[in-house]
Amino acid sequence: MGFLLKVLFLSLFVSSYKTEAASLSVEAETEAEEYYNYINCNGNGTTSSSSNNNRARKLANRCNYFQGKWVYDASYPLYQSANCPFIDPQFNCQKYNRPDQLYLKYRWQPFSCNLPRFNGLTFLEKWRGKKIMFVGDSLSFNMWQSLTCMIHSWVPNSKTTLIKSGALSQVTFEDYDVKLLLHRTQYLVDLVKENVGWVLKLDKIENGNVWRGNDMLIFNSWHWWTHTGSSQPWNYVQEGTTLQKDMNRLIAYYKGMTTWARWVNLNVDPSKTQVYFQGISPTHYEGKDWGEPSKSCKGETQPFFGTKYPGGTPMASVVVDKVLSRIKKPVYLLDVTTLSQYRKDAHPTSYSEHSGLDCSHWCLPGLPDSWNQVLYAAIFG
Repeated sequence: MGFLLKVLFLSLFVSSYKTEAASLSVEAETEAEEYYNYINCNGNGTTSSSSNNNRARKLANRCNYFQGKWVYDASYPLYQSANCPFIDPQFNCQKYNRPDQLYLKYRWQPFSCNLPRFNGLTFLEKWRGKKIMFVGDSLSFNMWQSLTCMIHSWVPNSKTTLIKSGALSQVTFEDYDVKLLLHRTQYLVDLVKENVGWVLKLDKIENGNVWRGNDMLIFNSWHWWTHTGSSQPWNYVQEGTTLQKDMNRLIAYYKGMTTWARWVNLNVDPSKTQVYFQGISPTHYEGKDWGEPSKSCKGETQPFFGTKYPGGTPMASVVVDKVLSRIKKPVYLLDVTTLSQYRKDAHPTSYSEHSGLDCSHWCLPGLPDSWNQVLYAAIFG
């Protein structure tokens, strides 16, 4: 997306937000004005370095793990899909006969440092007796399964149990009493069935009770906020007593993420729980994003190797930066957007149990393993 198009998009975004704010309470209107000022100060559409994100990156030994390049590494992948009992058919590209292998052989290399090599035994000893929960949509599912496979490859003979109950899944490495949990929730905020239909409650989180008591929380949300038509799971969106059929999705996302930030501020004790936010995971349905307009992820076998991704920074990342800049509790942003944008070759495409073209999720082994390597570096770096 070019500079002028981004400016136009942000202008429309801000105009829509200010129009909507006129009908809100004084408090909400003030918040909208603050966001208007923020967008105006970042009119080029790129993310700013908020004080919160600066603090987060200082945790990484003053190394920015998120600026780098993909390099070939013959020792990859970190595990074999056939040896991991947890991989969902949605991500198991090798099982569904993906013919190329090169996408398995790329390692993320930061410009200014090296990522520590993942060690599953070290991870298990560090988190012995602890609970780690991923919270979010199918991209959280993708990352959760990746971590279970990465750890399992180090202790293949260790006893494990897998439990699934509704929106909750749990893998336990019994010899270490380490629990890796997943709570599937599309929006983080509540989606409730009422008389009028399904209602997305932008200012409520009742399902957050299950997040309490964990030693690490890794949150994610964005993928479902863009869904419309038959793939949209809600009929109305609500804030306070105001019920609407629809609203600008970036504004809705900002409101929902602000509610999540309030939940973190009220419920997280940083001395007991580490909090991470999994950055925006890009899609590769439109080749214009990497300078090849006639293409999609189908048939792609190599990463984007340019120095600057033509698609630019997703607007959702601007929202995430804004929300994290205002949160009071420490949250580490796993800013995986750019490194993931380069991996147009790493999607399941048609090599999964699902019909149709999938340029949203990621093969396992594959890109989410690098997300977890960054997580590992943030923990141990």
